[in-house]
Amino acid sequence: MTFSLHFTPIGTIQGFDTATRGQNDSSAAEFILLGFSAFPELPGQMFGVFLVIYLVTLIGNALIIIIMLLDQSLHIPMYLFLQNLSVVEMSFSAAITPEMLVVLTTQKANNSFGGYFAQMYFILLFGGTECFLLGAMAYDRFAAICHPLSYPGIMNKRVFVKLVMFSWISGITVATLQTTWVFGFPYCGHREINHLFCETPPVLELACADTFLFEVYAFTGTILIVMVPFLLILLSYTQILFTIWKMPSITGRQKAFSTCASHLTSVTLFYGTASITYLQPKSRYSPDTKKMMSLAYSLLTPLLNPLIYSLRNKEMKRAVMKLWERKVALHTA
Repeated sequence: MTFSLHFTPIGTIQGFDTATRGQNDSSAAEFILLGFSAFPELPGQMFGVFLVIYLVTLIGNALIIIIMLLDQSLHIPMYLFLQNLSVVEMSFSAAITPEMLVVLTTQKANNSFGGYFAQMYFILLFGGTECFLLGAMAYDRFAAICHPLSYPGIMNKRVFVKLVMFSWISGITVATLQTTWVFGFPYCGHREINHLFCETPPVLELACADTFLFEVYAFTGTILIVMVPFLLILLSYTQILFTIWKMPSITGRQKAFSTCASHLTSVTLFYGTASITYLQPKSRYSPDTKKMMSLAYSLLTPLLNPLIYSLRNKEMKRAVMKLWERKVALHTA
């Protein structure tokens, strides 16, 4: 996810005269991802690990999607939100990892202006959508635990569809606006991006134009797209914890908390890794250190979410066993 609070856009690039600044031939140019070219021993060691992580991510999220489609008992808002989250995680990983593997293989990756435009667009789309989906999932858990009797009316099919559509439309809007704006700047001189994939801050550092207005937009966008869902999640879980604390039965408390433990773990993982990556002072870490930190949310979050939801959720484990038994019965019949 690339809603950054800490990057410092540059108004001009030293070494270019006024005539050069007026030229914007970005659409006909190639950008170069440097990856870990400064450390030639790293790519060979990382390639196999990243490839395994990518394959496991795709398989894990695809299994969740398939299980949800086949098991009718899971066709309730809690699991349908999870199905959408798995689609987002799988797509997010597919937008980042293949290009990253190319960078590791070649140490430098050349791609067209349009190719990097597309990658940034989909990273922003799926990152923004995930923010709102996690917020919607927190609201669903709040309604189920704090208002169990009226839950069917609060989270009916119509409300569920609206929340899912709002999440996706928000992601599309953010991606369209931000990507179009970023690639509308003139890019002069060298086209080397010191990163593993096409994120906003390292790309914008190549712009030879005043980016102050975009900086204001990026700050505002971060507040609206990231912090608003986070505050919704925080308020929801504050109410959930108070409700659980008031429950007289220890068994009831454990059961109520178990229904939201997976989502809470997923939220902590997503916002924790994103905060470590983006909310640090810019001068604190070297570019190569930031690349390593960006791997936390680009690789680990999509990988761990299927494991979190499948291992901690009894209904998911029951559905997996049910489908496995059905498969075994068909082979033995």
